[in-house]
Amino acid sequence: MTYPLVTDLADEGIPVAATCRVLGFSKQAYFKWRAKPVCDRDLSDAYLINAAFDAHHDDPTFGYRFISDELETQGFVASENRVQRLCSLQRIWSVHAKKRGLNRRPGPPVHDDLVRRDFTAPAANVLWLTDITEHPTGEGKLYLCAIKDAFSNRIVGYSIDAHMAAALAVAALNNALVTRDVASTIVHSDRGSQFRSNAFVGALHRAELRGSMGRVATCADNAAMESFFSLLQKNVLDTQRWRTREDLRLAIVTWIERTYNRRRRQRILGRLTPVEYETIYSVATAA
Repeated sequence: MTYPLVTDLADEGIPVAATCRVLGFSKQAYFKWRAKPVCDRDLSDAYLINAAFDAHHDDPTFGYRFISDELETQGFVASENRVQRLCSLQRIWSVHAKKRGLNRRPGPPVHDDLVRRDFTAPAANVLWLTDITEHPTGEGKLYLCAIKDAFSNRIVGYSIDAHMAAALAVAALNNALVTRDVASTIVHSDRGSQFRSNAFVGALHRAELRGSMGRVATCADNAAMESFFSLLQKNVLDTQRWRTREDLRLAIVTWIERTYNRRRRQRILGRLTPVEYETIYSVATAA
């Protein structure tokens, strides 16, 4: 944009007509810009970019397609191609996208590590552990976010969806809060973008829960949840090729609710099921 240069030179006493002639455009074009320095299209782009930054900040997993859908729900009118162009110009990419030449180090933690690899708890609802796993179906991947109580190993909340966005983790947390009486419960996770998102952090704060995050690339920080996911893999996920997401979703829900929580005995719990272990503890403490 050379129009501001004309203004600067005019302030120094150089005639506008002479500058426009040298730079190769008419005085009319310059004065039209002077009357309205920012065109409607540029202003519209600026609003779209600002809204795209907000949507991506709330959920870093969003790429331009999800951002385009989010902008549409907010009342913006813009084609997907336009959103893609603006996101590319502003380097707004999903954390899962391949970005050549960019450093893709894990994101910084938004919580301190309150657990320090001690995944035991003296009572229910003192420490919850959460993580996300995925499995392919004939319709595409299906994602599961599960929350486990470290005291009884009971799955207290979970959410299943076709997209691994922050909403998946928030839904699992809300599911757990419906059935559990919590107070200052620690919710420990890895540094995945879903757990670092504004949406998930905000949900923790509203429920007065305390977030905790482990270190990067530390196997022990994931081992507590991996034990559950390993059982799920063996007993459900790998038992057949799943044709639809709905078929797999129903199988996961059935196994968690009917088998894992209520029928599968665990040696670490004294050969009791998670539900039995919690029931016996609650009766003992009430006596």
